[in-house]
Amino acid sequence: MTYNRKDETIKVLVVSHMYPSTFDGNYGLFVHQQLKALTEQGVNVRVVSPIPRTPFPLKWLKSKWKRYSRVPGRTEREGIEVFHPRYLEFPKNVLLNSSGRRMFEGIRDTVERIHDGFIFDIIHSHVALPDGYCGMKLALRYEKPLIVTVHGQDFQHTIFRDNKCRETIKKVVQSSVKTIVVSRKLRDIGETELNINSDKFSIISNGIDPEIIFTGKSETARKFSGRKVLLSVSHLIETKGIDLNINAVARLRKKFPDIIYLIIGEGQERDRLKKQVRDLHLRKYVEFLGAIPHRKVMEYMSFCNVFTLPSWKEGLGVVYLEAMAHGIPAIACRGEGIDGIIKDRKTGMLVEPRNVDSLTDAVDFVLSNPENAGEIGKKAKQMVIDDYTWAVSAQRLKKAYTEVLKT
Repeated sequence: MTYNRKDETIKVLVVSHMYPSTFDGNYGLFVHQQLKALTEQGVNVRVVSPIPRTPFPLKWLKSKWKRYSRVPGRTEREGIEVFHPRYLEFPKNVLLNSSGRRMFEGIRDTVERIHDGFIFDIIHSHVALPDGYCGMKLALRYEKPLIVTVHGQDFQHTIFRDNKCRETIKKVVQSSVKTIVVSRKLRDIGETELNINSDKFSIISNGIDPEIIFTGKSETARKFSGRKVLLSVSHLIETKGIDLNINAVARLRKKFPDIIYLIIGEGQERDRLKKQVRDLHLRKYVEFLGAIPHRKVMEYMSFCNVFTLPSWKEGLGVVYLEAMAHGIPAIACRGEGIDGIIKDRKTGMLVEPRNVDSLTDAVDFVLSNPENAGEIGKKAKQMVIDDYTWAVSAQRLKKAYTEVLKT
């Protein structure tokens, strides 16, 4: 099928339940950042970001559902029009395999009203399930091409949930004109686990906004003056490898008595990790900072000696790019999404997954070789500024749109 357009402005309907709202101003912020960069390059977008329906008495049972009920039906964020229709979602992802159909039923009237005044050329869904399945049904309804972006969850978790979820995601990928993945790792999973030819996928990484790089004078840095600072930023869940970092600190504290590990983030593993710190007598060497504003996170990145996040389930990990953009050596696991962007001892450090020996050696190398670490950080920063900004990501995405419309 050939898709013809009468003008040069590309019009895109974006379907993404991950998008900043009054419920959570940071959720899906990376989707908004990419779209903002796209609009600056002349692409016209409308966003449909479905919100779970909150019938009585659900919204009174938990504060989470009450906050959902207060999200307005339409908002505007930095010039981008965003619609928040409701759809039926079950707690804890029950019946996830059918969630795309429920999302379609919930948003189709909103999309019809949008289409009356905004005849879109492309439907772009972020996440294959539920958004991609919903986008697939919209693509059939309006006879428009579908593009799906897989950020990680679909291929790293959902396809292993059950066979129905796996087959549903495979159907979405096969139905899309183009499936975008944010890393080589995700492309390889799609090829091996779903038996889909790699030509079906295009790699377009997420990025950073250079304006987030902290260049001011840090008052916080004074508190840690003279100390060797390790930093991680993540949800505190098992796969992030925070416990491995703590064990590495335990091994290195005699060689580096001025070492300190700062942990930014909250999550279900917090209490267990705090107990680990107590059991290893590391209270002087480890601080839990909790969840802090993004700008403050960048300040911490500006003065730490090493960013270490030995996570073994990362589709990409923008947080690595943010650290690299500050000229900080970043430690990550081999085989994850950032592998290839981080090249061992060139633009960062790669360690074996779930291997404390490998991690300890990497931290030791960075702290023991400040000149080498400085050179690694310098190369990493230049690479991110050249190739991994939102402007570059948007440019590549706009090119993908153009290619689809010329098909």
